[in-house]
Amino acid sequence: MVRAQPMKIEQIETFLVDRFLVVRVTTDDGTQGIGESCYWAYPRAAEETVHALGEAIVGMDPGDTEHIFNFMHRYNGSFRGNSIAAAISGIDMALWDIKGKRLDTPVWDLLGGRARQKIRGIFLGVGGETPDAVAERAKIAVDRGYSALKFTPMPREFQLLKYPVLVDNAIDMLAAVRETVGNDFDIGIEIHRNMRPSEAVVFCEKAMPFNPYFIEDPIVPDGVLAMSEVATKMRLPLAVGERNTGIYEFREYAQMTNCSFFKPDIAVAGGITGVKKISAIAEAHHILIAPHNFQGPIATAACVQLGISSPSWDVLEAVDEDKPPRSDMVDAPMEVVDGWFTLPEKPGLGVTFNDNAPNLHPFNPAKIPPPIREDGSVGLR
Repeated sequence: MVRAQPMKIEQIETFLVDRFLVVRVTTDDGTQGIGESCYWAYPRAAEETVHALGEAIVGMDPGDTEHIFNFMHRYNGSFRGNSIAAAISGIDMALWDIKGKRLDTPVWDLLGGRARQKIRGIFLGVGGETPDAVAERAKIAVDRGYSALKFTPMPREFQLLKYPVLVDNAIDMLAAVRETVGNDFDIGIEIHRNMRPSEAVVFCEKAMPFNPYFIEDPIVPDGVLAMSEVATKMRLPLAVGERNTGIYEFREYAQMTNCSFFKPDIAVAGGITGVKKISAIAEAHHILIAPHNFQGPIATAACVQLGISSPSWDVLEAVDEDKPPRSDMVDAPMEVVDGWFTLPEKPGLGVTFNDNAPNLHPFNPAKIPPPIREDGSVGLR
C-alpha cells in the first residue's frame, strides 16, 4: 500500500461550548479533524496551551501522530500538568480524526482493527439524597437495557455527617441499588474522594456483601503512595486514574496499588495516542480499562474508537448525549443500543463538529467550592 501524500498542519482553532473545549486542526489541503480537551475546571488554561503548542507544530505532517505526541510532551522543557496534558489530548484526537478521514476509514481500523464488536456502557445517571432516590434512578438504567451503572452513595453535604452515619448511609444507598437492579448487574461505586482512608476501609468491608464491581477513588488521589496504603487494606477491586495525565503515573498505579481498573480520561491523559499506551500497561498487568467519560460527545467518540481496538477495554461511562449542550456539539453522537455502544463505521472519529454550538451554548465556567465542615475547614482532607 502506498502511503498517502504528506500534508501539513496549517491551522489550530479552539471553541468553548458550555464547559467543553473543542480543538480543530486544519491541514493545507483543507482536511479538518476535531478533538476535545478535558481540563473542565480550567478550560481557558488548556485553551491557551493548545494555541502555544499549535504554533509549535504548524507545518508538521498530521499523520506523524507519534512524533507530534512526543514533541508536544517534551516541548518547552517537559513540563507536566493537566492544562498541558489536556491540550495535547485534544490535538492528538484531531490528528487521528484527520488520519482516518485521509484514509477513509474509522480510527479503530488504524489501531489494529476490532478487538470487539461493541462496548458495554456503564450508566452514570444515578444520584440522589436517599436510598429511595438512587433506587429510582437505578431502575432507569435497567429499563434502558444497561447491565452496569456507577454512582456515588453520598448526599451533597456528606462532610457534615458523623462517621457512623456517613458509612451507614452509604451502605443503605448501595443496598437499595442492589435490590433494584438484581444480582445479574454490575455496580461501580465512586466514593468521589469523599472519605478519609479509615472511613474508606470500613466502608469497603461493609460493602462486600453487595459485590460492587469496583470502588473508584476512595480517597483524594493526591498521591500513589497514599492510595496504595488504602489498597492494601481493601478486599474489593480498586479503580483509579481519572485525574492522571500519562503513562508514568499509571505505571506507578499498576506497580504500587494492585488496582483492578484504570480510569484514564482520554481528553486529559494524552488523547488516543496516550491512552493507547496506558492500555498496553493495563494489559501487561491484567488491569481493565474503564475510562472516565463525563465529557462531551467528541471525547466519547475517541473512547469508542480506541475501545473497539483495545483488548484491555471493559466498560465505558455513558451519559445522555441526546440532550443539550452535548446534543448540539456534533451531528450525531455515538449510538447506544440496549446499554451497548455500537461499532462506528464513519471515517475518522465518526462525528462532525457543529460550528454554531459555541453560539448556542456560550462558555459557562465551573465555580465549584470545596465542601466546608462545621468548623469552617475544607471537607476534603
